[in-house]
Amino acid sequence: MFLVVLPLITIPLILAETASYFQAVNGVTRLARQLLGFKLGELEKYAGSQWSLLVENHFAGRPDMVDAAKNAVEQYGRSIILSDSEIIFALDSEGKMAMATSDLSLLPAETGPLLDALSAENQGLQTAVIGGEKRVFQSFYFTPFEWHVLITEKESAFYSDAQRITTQTIITLCASVLMAVLLLILITNGLTNPLRRIVQAMNKIIETADLSSRVEIEYRDETGHLAYTFNRMTEELDRAYGQIKRYAFDAVLAGKKEERIRHIFQKYVPNDVIERFFASPEKMLIGENRRLSVLFSDIRSFTTISEGMAPDDLVNSLNRYFSGQVDIIYNRKGIVDKYIGDAIMAFWGAPEKHDDDALQSVLSGLDMIDALTNFNANQRRLGKCEFFIGVGINYGEVTVGNIGSERKMDYTVIGDAVNLASRMEGLTKTYHSELLITENVFNELRKAPPGGKPNDALLNYRLLDTVAVKGKTKGVKIYTVKRTLSSAEQKAWPLHNQGMKLYYSRSFREAEEKFREALTLLPGDFNAENIRARCAQYAPSPPPANWDGVEVMKSK
Repeated sequence: MFLVVLPLITIPLILAETASYFQAVNGVTRLARQLLGFKLGELEKYAGSQWSLLVENHFAGRPDMVDAAKNAVEQYGRSIILSDSEIIFALDSEGKMAMATSDLSLLPAETGPLLDALSAENQGLQTAVIGGEKRVFQSFYFTPFEWHVLITEKESAFYSDAQRITTQTIITLCASVLMAVLLLILITNGLTNPLRRIVQAMNKIIETADLSSRVEIEYRDETGHLAYTFNRMTEELDRAYGQIKRYAFDAVLAGKKEERIRHIFQKYVPNDVIERFFASPEKMLIGENRRLSVLFSDIRSFTTISEGMAPDDLVNSLNRYFSGQVDIIYNRKGIVDKYIGDAIMAFWGAPEKHDDDALQSVLSGLDMIDALTNFNANQRRLGKCEFFIGVGINYGEVTVGNIGSERKMDYTVIGDAVNLASRMEGLTKTYHSELLITENVFNELRKAPPGGKPNDALLNYRLLDTVAVKGKTKGVKIYTVKRTLSSAEQKAWPLHNQGMKLYYSRSFREAEEKFREALTLLPGDFNAENIRARCAQYAPSPPPANWDGVEVMKSK
């Protein structure tokens, strides 16, 4: 309101004062100029009359009479001067002072510009520096005496009245604006005080949460109606707030119950599954087919280990082992499905699917193997048995969901892909490898994620064999995986993989040579020796034409 009304008051006031100022200044200046011009005209008439007397009496040729006439002109000039700062003087044709009504001396630097201004024959008001002061003047040239006659006044004195008007106008304008501002402040305060009290009441309610505050109704106008409406609103809000508090209390109780349920069931069911259950309970009873990665890990020779340890030591060791292994799986976005004795079953891709599920499962397997280094160091420090594991991973279609009855259900995965992952873990002992993956995992890793490099660029692979696990006739290629290779492995693994290609293309003698080269780099390597022995057997007596390189496993 203040910012809107103030310009409406001050702008017309400023415009009116400005117009008055210019009219007053122009009038005063015009009168001063006319007065100066009138004096100059009278002086010119008097000088002309004095010369006429000399001519009429035939005294124009007498120097004494001419000088008397000049003195008369000077005396007349003195008589028409009205202020101490006003001066009338005359310059001869050479620029020398011929007559002056008061003491005045031109500086050398002033004479030239002044004569130039006089020679221009400008009859109007002019400005020049005369006697070291800035002065305004008007002039005429009197031919009989060859004088330039000037009537001058100090510029400050000439415009003094205009300057006084300027000062008075500014003072009047400032006083008017100040009074308008003060008056407007009083008016706006009177108008906004009721609103301010409403704001104070609202702030008090916000700070204290006390909706019992009310605003006094002062006027029967819009502000009074606003105060009445505010009081009605706070009454309704007070009632609603009471209901909200009751609902909030009930919600807190329900949240506490839900939190306890979550806390209990997170030990048995993955947290993502719990979230999905609370979001949509009815959907959790329906299974679905998905392609995901399944991992099995098992402690080698656990029966022998358990026979040599006290039960409490065994349980403590297993708990420390499972704690580290499970953390790795969850950190890699996996789900621990179940513990099968000393074995761990985990999967990636449910309930939430990610583009790198296969890669994360393989990296988890490698992390689990690496984590045993610190675990076994602690076991040795405690005087306990060390653990060694085998890890098998497969990728394929499974059925995932809640399996069981109304009394007992498990969120789990089932299917041939799960069984094959379990068989891979078993084959780690047969192929003397800590980790085995199927060709399904290998093919999935070779797929490049959107905007990235193939996942297999992060790892090193070695094809070991093509096997048909127990109960199956179709063979599947199996690979072992490492993050980094020793200098010998960096040379031997490519030779081994080249040998496998020659082996499957029935070039047994060439394949045998590749495996021999690999064995020179890795003496005693089981897998290179295993396939080399087959090549040595098949070279003189090749297998039948329908041979596909599949080794059928007789045991799990």
